[in-house]
Amino acid sequence: MTDITDTQRQAYEAAAFRRLVEHLRNRTDVQNIDMMNLTGFCRNCLSNWFQEAANADGTELTKDEARAEIYGMPYEEWREKHQTPASPAQLDAFSSRKSDH
Repeated sequence: MTDITDTQRQAYEAAAFRRLVEHLRNRTDVQNIDMMNLTGFCRNCLSNWFQEAANADGTELTKDEARAEIYGMPYEEWREKHQTPASPAQLDAFSSRKSDH
């Protein structure tokens, strides 16, 4: 493996994160419940992690501010534009998954 510095690693991780966020902003057809059912995390999880990192660094960021960073718009606006009602199958899968923890 190529040796990379911590600074390089952080820059690459940040670039990968920005690319993931941009990908999720463009894939509005992918619902959060599907992401949760398949991967165990969703856009809201990313925004929570973003908020936690900011707050740990001394930057007070609200839940709504963090969500806007991930969604690229206010969360309620994204929900109105892109979120569809969860199907019974999606809800069952989510409910089953939650009981695994």
